[in-house]
Amino acid sequence: MNSIAENIKRVRGAIEVAAAESGRSPGDITLVAAAKTQSAEKVRLAIAAGVDAVGENRVQELTEKHSQDAYSGAPLHFIGHLQSNKAARIVGVCDLIESVDSPALISLIGRKAVSLGLVQNVLIEVNIGRETRKAGALAEETAGILELASQTKGINVLGLMAIPPFCEDSERNCYYFDAMFQLFVDMSKKKYDNVSMQLLSMGMSDSFTSAIRAGSNMVRIGSAIFGER
Repeated sequence: MNSIAENIKRVRGAIEVAAAESGRSPGDITLVAAAKTQSAEKVRLAIAAGVDAVGENRVQELTEKHSQDAYSGAPLHFIGHLQSNKAARIVGVCDLIESVDSPALISLIGRKAVSLGLVQNVLIEVNIGRETRKAGALAEETAGILELASQTKGINVLGLMAIPPFCEDSERNCYYFDAMFQLFVDMSKKKYDNVSMQLLSMGMSDSFTSAIRAGSNMVRIGSAIFGER
């Protein structure tokens, strides 16, 4: 068994425990391999070892690895900050764009999707920690963005995504995860066309078990799968 497969087995074990602690089954949690800077061959190994999806942070890197058929056998997600001038390049290429955070991106992605004759699945990224240097809509802006998305052809919102502030204090991490879950619940109560709160994507290598216990059902794991960059 290669080391990537061994790492995925360990991550799966931790997911199983955290899911049980939150009253769910491991199958309720989607494991996304965060493949930033990883080679196409390593991505293929992760897919062969059974990750549920692969996530990329950079459009150029995604495009290069896509041309090498790196993602065959797994859904492809975009999980990094998405610049408006590059967004059109991944519409229809990614199964899910997790980092949509503005009306401008909603409109741009919708127009491109319509021109291609498809509907693009997205998540709305929320800056739950209100960090000035981090992307994401503020919590109080989320309802307005969902309202716009519901009126935009070519867009299908499947839930929310967040990258909470890094905290050495695990209880502080849990505060942000709990706040994000509450926002997810609140948005789930609203009825919009083309919006269904199915996915809450939060939790990375250093925090995914806490995120799952707080209600996350999609985790984005990089170093715990591929090792430190």
